[in-house]
Amino acid sequence: MATRARFENSAEVGVFSRLTNSYALVAVSGSENFYTIFQEELQNTIPICRTNIAGTKIIGRLTAGNRKGLLVPTITTDQELQHLRNSLPDTVKIMRIEERLSALGNVIAANDHVALIHPDLDRETEEIIADVLGVEVFRQTVSDNVLVGTYCSLSNRGALVSPKTPIQDQDELSSLLQVPVVAGSVNRGSDVIGGGMVVNDWCAVVGSDTTATELSVIEKVFQVQTGAGPQDIGKEMRDTVVESFY
Repeated sequence: MATRARFENSAEVGVFSRLTNSYALVAVSGSENFYTIFQEELQNTIPICRTNIAGTKIIGRLTAGNRKGLLVPTITTDQELQHLRNSLPDTVKIMRIEERLSALGNVIAANDHVALIHPDLDRETEEIIADVLGVEVFRQTVSDNVLVGTYCSLSNRGALVSPKTPIQDQDELSSLLQVPVVAGSVNRGSDVIGGGMVVNDWCAVVGSDTTATELSVIEKVFQVQTGAGPQDIGKEMRDTVVESFY
């Protein structure tokens, strides 16, 4: 399901967290409320790591990742890197990237199969993304904006893009990603989708200013239902396969 949250005084929850199917990262804060929401939503299904990156709280904008891997910028300290390695599952590859565009969360949008990246990322960075995250990589814009991680949010079940994205571009993205793509907003009309929410295959955390209509669109496109968990997703997929035989 989709849940509203705030990080301290900000509704930009995607700036301060990262959520995948195998781990969640939450920025270190004086307030327990934000962390508690992730605990309640994930119900011990995946580890939640409290961390900062380069001593800052904007971990959602500085990192990129999926179920298989996590990419962090070169400014990440050795201590932070070791903490991540100790906290995340052994199956998750963690790599520090030397890349001029160091706000990786703004320039990479990925699910477990595909990554959209800023057209100007280094070729070497593109190869690392493909290797560490185990994905197909496409240089892409969203609504003519190169900050693909800022203006869209992906899971394995759907994608939400800036409301300024033309229908033709939505169709093109949908064929690349092989998931439904819908234009929408968060936090009462904001087109900064990546900054306003995080999502995996069974839950979403969105900014507290998100309206009921926006919430409904998010729940539909990402197919996150009340009470659904990883086991429910598997059952639903099996049921769909069974139905296709009849």
